[in-house]
Amino acid sequence: MVEIVAGKPAMDLTESARAQVARIQSKEVLIGIIGMGYVGLPLAMAFCAAGCRVMGFDLDSAKIGALNNGQSYIKHIGSDQLGPHVRSGALKATADMSRLGEADALLICVPTPLSHHFDPDLSFVVSTTEMIAKTLRKGQLVILESTTYPGTTAEVMRPILEAGGMKAGVDFHLAYSPEREDPGNPDFSTARIPKVVGADDGNSLALAVALYNLFTPMTVPVSSAATAEAVKITENVFRSINIALVNELKLIYDAMGIDVWEVIDAAKTKPFGFMAFYPGPGLGGHCIPIDPFYLTWKAREYGMHTRFIELAGQINSDMPAHVIAETHKALDRVRAKGFNGSRILVLGLAYKKNVDDIRESPSLRLMELLEERGAKADFHDPYVASVPNTREHPTLNGRQRVPWDLDAFANYDAVLIATDHDDIDYRALASRCGLVIDTRNACMRAGADMTNVIKA
Repeated sequence: MVEIVAGKPAMDLTESARAQVARIQSKEVLIGIIGMGYVGLPLAMAFCAAGCRVMGFDLDSAKIGALNNGQSYIKHIGSDQLGPHVRSGALKATADMSRLGEADALLICVPTPLSHHFDPDLSFVVSTTEMIAKTLRKGQLVILESTTYPGTTAEVMRPILEAGGMKAGVDFHLAYSPEREDPGNPDFSTARIPKVVGADDGNSLALAVALYNLFTPMTVPVSSAATAEAVKITENVFRSINIALVNELKLIYDAMGIDVWEVIDAAKTKPFGFMAFYPGPGLGGHCIPIDPFYLTWKAREYGMHTRFIELAGQINSDMPAHVIAETHKALDRVRAKGFNGSRILVLGLAYKKNVDDIRESPSLRLMELLEERGAKADFHDPYVASVPNTREHPTLNGRQRVPWDLDAFANYDAVLIATDHDDIDYRALASRCGLVIDTRNACMRAGADMTNVIKA
């Protein structure tokens, strides 16, 4: 562990490490980013904007081709932003992992999903670390950014990297810095979010801090890689538990005839002691539905039980079933029919508004549940043209969106709002469609307080 004094690492660096810090500060280094998705690409853009050279690594040849042509494949990152970095030569992309040794610093931004048994699946981290080990050279800095349980960097990555005889903190450097991406958030881009950095030796921590200082407004060094890993888990557990709380409050207040959205709007006027969270049809995105279970799994090693975390996970996981139950009741009351033979339009496939990211989206589960009960589920999302192939939702693979057409939407038995994209005309939708199930309070916020709109 590294001693942290007044928010800064207290350390005596080796002469070699001091020289490497100087090279980083002068931007003479080549930065390699492995995984050019929703985390890796914004990170590459932030480094390029700061005047650094970046080599992006990804096994998806389609992404590599698009990147080298200056074309973005992520909605909130425009090609007009990406293109100049490619044309200037600041950003280059490759699928050739034998070139990993060319980079002075390697940042790992690969998925860390759950297995079917809700255990951590570190296969992408392990395989990436094994590829790095093949070309690892003295002086290289390796940083994991993927969210994982405390101990992954030291217990999983370090033995793989040290198997060739070199030692972390001496021959090469190893650190952890959790990604903090919020796709589509206009207020907090990658370059505007403080960066937590942890390492198990002073040399590694100094190099990692110097690297992120190139673009971030603040680096927050902590005493170990495990501490930094715990920071990320804590952030996501906090959100998961608070979302579960308002989801449970929603169920209770619905039974009492109280609008939870009105309650939250009034409560958030308190200038202290309250932070607004909102209910929804279930959790989505890569972090919040998954990461708390990483801590649950690791806690068992220490004989600990994460009852609070697991209860929150259960409440949030049950929300799609609650929405389906409310939809069924509404169909019975308004249409005098059940699901069998009904046509339901799911509005919004992305897990959150104004992005094209469908990872762990509750909309996918909602569509499955509808069709398991005999309904036909279509979807419309302005940012998602089709359902990509996923192992979790094979029956939906390749499903194409229906075009925006209010006349056609009026023929559905119900429209289920699962994602509240800003550029949807909810007043027109509610005016035209006979039954709207709103899980996001989108219609009310748009001024469409109509009797055919049912909050669920």
